[in-house]
Amino acid sequence: MTNASIPRQDAESDCEALSRRLGEACLAQDIRLTTAESCTGGGVASAITAIAGSSAYFETGYVTYANAAKRRLLGVSQATLETHGAVSEQTVREMVIGACRDSGADLGVSVSGVAGPAGGSPDKPVGTVWFAWGNQHHQRVERHHLPGDRRQVREAAVAVALSGLVESVTEGRPGGPRR
Repeated sequence: MTNASIPRQDAESDCEALSRRLGEACLAQDIRLTTAESCTGGGVASAITAIAGSSAYFETGYVTYANAAKRRLLGVSQATLETHGAVSEQTVREMVIGACRDSGADLGVSVSGVAGPAGGSPDKPVGTVWFAWGNQHHQRVERHHLPGDRRQVREAAVAVALSGLVESVTEGRPGGPRR
């Protein structure tokens, strides 16, 4: 799913298949979702809501591209942003906690990364993307290094986010809902 070199049509069909599977699992388990996105710019929420009937399990998504929005809408602390930066384990953890707290969702995903072409650093090169799946009580966090240009990194990040949501719901992976 994270191979960004696949043709665009295949990436879109992969995301559609993941979104369908996610929707079926959420409906079967009565799980409500939320998203907190930065570098994907709403791409995860767009993929989820491309499926008819998604309003039964998806109500709220947050696009917090700027640090000020992460603080204001999701409650990410200024200290976290100053100490670790927007592209970090700590930030995505706080993003998913804030999104679930504000929306009341059972499960969320947060994404923050460096899509490029500029903005990378030796510690966080272009293609570095952090993900968190979970809620206020439990989170699973991963860092991925996604290859490709800006479009490819963003598309691959959407696929990783969706795949992690599916795993959280269907396989009881850490970061899945706890009621």
